[in-house]
Amino acid sequence: MPYLHQIDPIAVSLGPIKIHSYGLMYLAAFGVGYWLGLKRVRQGRLPVGEAAYSDLIFYGMLGVILGGRLGYVLFYGFADFLADPLSIVRVWEGGMSFHGGLLGVLAATLHWSWRRGLSFWDTIDFVAPIVPPGLGFGRLGNFVGGELWGRVTDAPWSVIFPKALPMAYSSQQALVAAHAAGELDAFARHPSQLYEAFLEGLVMFVILWWFSSKPRPRYAVSGMFALLYGTFRFAVEFVRQPDEHLGYLAGGWLTMGMLLSLPLIATGVMLLALSRRAPTLAPVPAAEAGR
Repeated sequence: MPYLHQIDPIAVSLGPIKIHSYGLMYLAAFGVGYWLGLKRVRQGRLPVGEAAYSDLIFYGMLGVILGGRLGYVLFYGFADFLADPLSIVRVWEGGMSFHGGLLGVLAATLHWSWRRGLSFWDTIDFVAPIVPPGLGFGRLGNFVGGELWGRVTDAPWSVIFPKALPMAYSSQQALVAAHAAGELDAFARHPSQLYEAFLEGLVMFVILWWFSSKPRPRYAVSGMFALLYGTFRFAVEFVRQPDEHLGYLAGGWLTMGMLLSLPLIATGVMLLALSRRAPTLAPVPAAEAGR
């Protein structure tokens, strides 16, 4: 029998104050990312001190939030934005884009690197291995929130997401009873959020952390990140339900997620090719960096 999703997205409720699990996932993502990056700073993977690194994380957080929101509006909800421009600030209604967040991080990193006279690509190579855990936490947040579900399937690990049902039930008890009677089995879906959490979070982290465990030529680590993410995202899109207001862009299978992933795959291949003739940044302990 398919699993019925009944997870409360509100993790903590203190009177009128409600803390959503998705917000906690963001905190976990930034916390783990900061800790992992601090280890790399102390290993000399970037010639800066811990104070400068903290600034980088702060700029990166802004890039993720602002870029993620702007990207969602531009890529997935531009028509809604034109009809209601103020919707862009109503982040509590949901709507974040990885591709927009990536562009935001790149812009923030470019600004930070320029101010310190560092190579933008050396900074990106430094940041790339600490990003996957954040992606994993984000996808877990999507699953807990019962959003961005997959396509209908009869797989034994399928999940019934109440928000995806074509009908509404008068109570939670009625929903549970319908599930027990097997009335909802036809609406079971792939838990594509968990697929992405596994591939983009765990698998990407293991590969990139191992790959970057020793000095690599410039462009190599960021190229590996772009190639892996683009490939994994493109693959999962085959079982992920496309956004309702966009649907399939072509051929009954091409989605916006696929389309946005193709440039990442191409960029990854190009960067890996460039790295073959690029210099390798020699580690400089943070205590000696003096920045």
